[in-house]
Amino acid sequence: MTAPARELMTIPEFLAWSERHEEARYELAAGEIVAMPREQPEQVTAKGKIWRAVAEALARAGAPCEAYVDGLGVAVDEHTVHAPDILVNCGDPITTEERLAPAPIVIVELLWPTSDPKDANVKREDYFRVASLAHYLVVDPARRAVLHYRRDAAATFRPETVTDGSIRLDPPGVDLALRDIFA
Repeated sequence: MTAPARELMTIPEFLAWSERHEEARYELAAGEIVAMPREQPEQVTAKGKIWRAVAEALARAGAPCEAYVDGLGVAVDEHTVHAPDILVNCGDPITTEERLAPAPIVIVELLWPTSDPKDANVKREDYFRVASLAHYLVVDPARRAVLHYRRDAAATFRPETVTDGSIRLDPPGVDLALRDIFA
């Protein structure tokens, strides 16, 4: 005897559900709700520093974009929403009612010793399906390195490990200095 198939949760259903469960952070992965682990103080501090570096780089360049730390999701398909550590959204300002970034161009995830490599691989592949995404940065604070995936003209993401200097994010046309990320 076969168990009845469970219906996958859609993004609108997830967003409505998550409004009633704000005590923690959640993602929607292939129609299933996934609780995100509680962050340690050093993780929160690192995210704040990186967000500040990104926001200041955008301001210096006059880019028509905004940097966000937590709070906004990225829709991958109708059953998947990930919550990146930091994202840059370009175009019209996001209204206070919006829970999803409409045009994420840069996504930043931090790597920690407790990070699940399988989860990181799934998210990376999911993010690569987001049409507006031009850059995916995986920051490793322990190694003081950034794995920068850049979408090329053929829409393929090319990886480069950066350990000093700066990272060119074009679009939106900014340089992100590693000394600012790891300040």
